[in-house]
Amino acid sequence: MADRRPPSASLDRREMLAAGLAGVGLAALPRSAKAQSGARAPDAPRSGGASVAAHRVEVPMPHGGVTAGHPLAAMAGTRMLMQGGTAADAVVAAMAVMNVVEPWASSAGGNGFATCLDRRSGAVHSLAFTGGAPRLLDPQVDPAALDHGPKALTVPGAFGGWIALVRRFGKLPLSVLLEPAIGYARDGHPLDPSIALFIARAQKTLALYPSSAAIFLPGGKPPAPRSIFRNPDLARTLQSLADAETKALKGGADRDRALQAAYDYFYTGPIAQEFARFSAETGGWLRLDDLKSYQPRWDKPVTTNYRGLDVFCSPLTSRTGLELCEQLNLVEGFDLAALPPDDPRFTHLLIEAIKVAKADVYKYAADPRFSQTPVEALLSKAYAAQRRKLIDPARAGVYPEGGTPTLAALPARKFAARDERTRGGDTTSLSAVDADGNAIAVTTTVGGGFGTFLVMGSTGILFNNGLRLGSTAPYAGHPNMRAPGKVPLLGNGPTIVLDKGRLKLVFGSPGGETIGQTQFQFLVNAIDRQMPIQAAIEAPRFAFDADPNFYRPGAAITVQAEDRFSPAVLEGLTAMGHRIEPVGPYAIGSVQGIMVDPSGTRMGGADPRRMGYAVGY
Repeated sequence: MADRRPPSASLDRREMLAAGLAGVGLAALPRSAKAQSGARAPDAPRSGGASVAAHRVEVPMPHGGVTAGHPLAAMAGTRMLMQGGTAADAVVAAMAVMNVVEPWASSAGGNGFATCLDRRSGAVHSLAFTGGAPRLLDPQVDPAALDHGPKALTVPGAFGGWIALVRRFGKLPLSVLLEPAIGYARDGHPLDPSIALFIARAQKTLALYPSSAAIFLPGGKPPAPRSIFRNPDLARTLQSLADAETKALKGGADRDRALQAAYDYFYTGPIAQEFARFSAETGGWLRLDDLKSYQPRWDKPVTTNYRGLDVFCSPLTSRTGLELCEQLNLVEGFDLAALPPDDPRFTHLLIEAIKVAKADVYKYAADPRFSQTPVEALLSKAYAAQRRKLIDPARAGVYPEGGTPTLAALPARKFAARDERTRGGDTTSLSAVDADGNAIAVTTTVGGGFGTFLVMGSTGILFNNGLRLGSTAPYAGHPNMRAPGKVPLLGNGPTIVLDKGRLKLVFGSPGGETIGQTQFQFLVNAIDRQMPIQAAIEAPRFAFDADPNFYRPGAAITVQAEDRFSPAVLEGLTAMGHRIEPVGPYAIGSVQGIMVDPSGTRMGGADPRRMGYAVGY
């Protein structure tokens, strides 16, 4: 089929999610085979009016384990645990491998968030590895230039996040952590069919940039599914970072200073210099001063208590932490567990809570260094009680105006822009638990699929398109309007749930705009429906988008619902006034997570909607 998207467009969400199924055996089966592969036990949990007996087994993790968006990444992380490494070591090794095997969604040149449980202290910490707009940014730039190419990028935060995680919580040398990724990039790995399809569909845009075409279009053509895919430039870059650490250690540096040497090699040394040179030569704004001034940021996560459980998620500049916590506060006022599985009111209440929370988040959320967001007020139970009044249990509501939790409400905005349609984002998520009970969830991204589509010079590193509309607001005067140095918003929301201080869940999901919606539904399945982790992951999901976007009150809402929802649920939602668009059976989100029961048993789960995999030992 011909790709009818303009070269400037990122991959359509439904296109990408459907394509991702090509790499999953379950999704390729005919419906009759799917039914045979997972017959429901008599007491299997149900949700959304459809059987949700897990087609995949839960993975036991008695000593620890990793669940990630690709089997090779999950295995690389688990290898670190088996060598005595920590959860931080595991997720960094896994992220490095994801950079190689899922390049359209993950890169050392991307951005992201981590949520970390330090078992010894019992504290939960958030790490933002998110870079800001270059200082030379022209705020009046044509939004089309921010979709891909050298002007679309923000400062790369991901590698700095890798170093921050292992400096604080790791044990193993960086050279050990990068070894699997270096090997797969240098020697190659069989390209997942879904990734091959993504590359083929992005061919026109990748071909615009010679440095990208050299890697992703060898011989001028997309690589074939299961062909051996290599990125030798990336292998050399990762090896040079490992060598910088090794050289420092041989010179007498301690672990901290040796990791700093690798960090400096990336942000001030030869790699940074190559980034800056290539940006200037191709008309971009990134310069060496932008890279030198970047620092990953440790912060307190946003949190709420939902039905006696403490939920921790990413703070600003992630919008999902606010969104997820407010959604939980809103539905806490309804007895979801009492609703029968086939009752459309269950799904209706979730849809309406998401509408209200998104209206609030899109009104206020922005880089806190540039504007004030009333986070505490937005997440208060009193504000949730006020906003819950907008939810009619029997009828679909319009997409509302954001609320006024404090007197510092935004002034009325005039909705006018050259381009109001925002672009989605594409990410990957992974979670790990180690033998000591430390847990980390990470969600990392290059922005829209393939980010800028631009490999930066000779580094082999694909950069993020963090300035795209969606991460930035299209309306002048909005607190999230792009500006030099400002960090755009991400949807990344890796989450940890504690039960009286003990780990219950660590998880995350990719999916751009759908991340908060996906994680909300997963949590409700796990907590209100009391599903085991794999069943909670595989239960049918919905997600919706807004036309023209979520910034505009009154935007038209279309709910995409996986067609495993029962006809009774879909018909009931339509009767309530929802505009329903059925999509494929496994099409929305991709949760990777680990659940701990009261006895301490750990079970990992991975989503069949993409190529996620869990590995324990």
